[in-house]
Amino acid sequence: MPLQRRDDLRNIAIIAHVDHGKTTLVDAMLWQSGAFRANQDVEERVMDSGDLEREKGITILAKNTAVRHGGVTINIIDTPGHADFGGEVERGLSMVDGVVLLVDASEGPLPQTRFVLRKALAAKLPVILCVNKVDRPDARIKEVVDDTYELFLDLEATDDQIDFPIVYASAKAGRASLNRPDDGSMPDSPDLEPLFQTIMETIPAPVYDPEAPLQAHVTNLDASSYLGRIALCRVHQGTITKGQQVAWCRTDGTIEKVKISELLMTEALERKPAQQAGPGDIIAIAGIPDIMIGETLADPDDPRPLPLIKVDEPTISMIIGTNTSPLVGKVKGAKVTARMVKERLDRELVGNVSLRVLPIDRPDAWEVRGRGELALAVLVEQMRREGYELTVGKPQVVTRVIDGKVHEPVERVTIDCPEEYLGAVTQLLAARKGRMENMTNHGTGWVRMEFTVPARGLIGFRTEFLTETRGTGLVHHVFDGYEPWFGELRTRNTGSLVADRAGVVTAFAMLNLQERGTLFVSPSTEVYEGMIVGENSRSDDMDVNITKEKKLTNMRSSTAEETEKLIPPRILSLEQALEFIREDECVEVTPETIRLRKVVLDAAARARAAARAKRANAS
Repeated sequence: MPLQRRDDLRNIAIIAHVDHGKTTLVDAMLWQSGAFRANQDVEERVMDSGDLEREKGITILAKNTAVRHGGVTINIIDTPGHADFGGEVERGLSMVDGVVLLVDASEGPLPQTRFVLRKALAAKLPVILCVNKVDRPDARIKEVVDDTYELFLDLEATDDQIDFPIVYASAKAGRASLNRPDDGSMPDSPDLEPLFQTIMETIPAPVYDPEAPLQAHVTNLDASSYLGRIALCRVHQGTITKGQQVAWCRTDGTIEKVKISELLMTEALERKPAQQAGPGDIIAIAGIPDIMIGETLADPDDPRPLPLIKVDEPTISMIIGTNTSPLVGKVKGAKVTARMVKERLDRELVGNVSLRVLPIDRPDAWEVRGRGELALAVLVEQMRREGYELTVGKPQVVTRVIDGKVHEPVERVTIDCPEEYLGAVTQLLAARKGRMENMTNHGTGWVRMEFTVPARGLIGFRTEFLTETRGTGLVHHVFDGYEPWFGELRTRNTGSLVADRAGVVTAFAMLNLQERGTLFVSPSTEVYEGMIVGENSRSDDMDVNITKEKKLTNMRSSTAEETEKLIPPRILSLEQALEFIREDECVEVTPETIRLRKVVLDAAARARAAARAKRANAS
């Protein structure tokens, strides 16, 4: 029997580099399709629902919504633009039949544009190019379109894939056009109708075999206090109904019969109960407490499992364990035991396919591997907000042995900065074994440089880069493969100021120490031996007494009237702390504070270990 089409349905993903306007475009599509009442109070970037997503201004989790347009339901998957959350991108693409590639009309294609487009082309999905922010005063629409064509050719797209339609839009204004506007001008259409029409004409409707048995692929997981674990699925063949018994094809190859207790479908931002779903529908089902991503729900009489979802391997790892500092458990209600931490990491594995948790030789710590530094930092930040106390080690790269040689991950780095910082940035990356691949001067006073850099050379790079470019530079990077080990890298030329005793920080001690470097603590902060209280201006570590008090005397000082200025301390965020630490240091994370410390707290034990290492190197 010939294949049939669902002409009343389209499934698309919106893919782009971070901050090119995906979530803003989805907002506009929801408003113009009548998803909200005219007087409804809706937040901006409504798809970024998590606290961390709103704070950082990025999408972390892929989410779906549905809009109605002219009798057709358009399911939209809003994917992250950051390569560290690539597992979310890959799962999102497995649910759709085409993509809208969003590119900034000024910045053009950037590394993560390359990353998400490479995934879409590999999945053989048709692409619509949407040039967003055409009303920016620095827009350069023609050059950006040319750069995008070059990117397609560079990624070896087929002739059909390169023949893509182009829509020019201002997502913030909710306008789009098929006619190219002048740089910095608004599209000539008053709404997004040209984009909706292009989606209808370019993205194919789902096709299915009417005689094929049920096949529904689990691509994401959610949870509800009322329904328990919820599995998000794309129905590929057949129909699924509420209360139906289906075959659950598990990742280990076993098949079990289960009942669908609840069936939900998305309308705008709400999941609403449904009785039945057919081929092409994106649904949420409840009733299977242990269901995992990549598994298949199939016909119990003819179970045919779909292939598991494959994601790129992790490239960055770090040790996450229980808090072992003398100040552990000071926060009321904090979760401090190894069992609690391990249960939380295991829970994260359920919904995060790009994460790995491996045992090490310590019972209270684990090696956690992810796609990038940011992905791991987000996990630690989420755990901190949930009340966990942790010790986090320095991020390390995950190496591979290829043809008998050790290879390490490399990143493709794109940097935009003012011309006057060209030399400083080049020097900074040369020290990190960076290799310049390309440089473009747009004639606007800014230059764009592309480098290939070992991934470990980028740990701690962002802070130095922003310092060198006075906060004006932009840096983006994406995984680009493996190359032979680059050799030793020394990325931090300064040492640490380490507290040599427990106590409370005094302003008197800080006044005497601030000329030695930059301090990280403020007066009245509680410290312990081995805690890092600042950055030494020299390359070696220095043990300091930051709890020293001023001796009282009945003699009047001739300088008593002088006012001495205390330089405000530098308070590090979690990401900055992870960038700062060396191999013999770690970050203590609690719900209330982030502290830096030595792995070995005892100063005498550290000195003995350093002496042994020196003797071993000499011999």
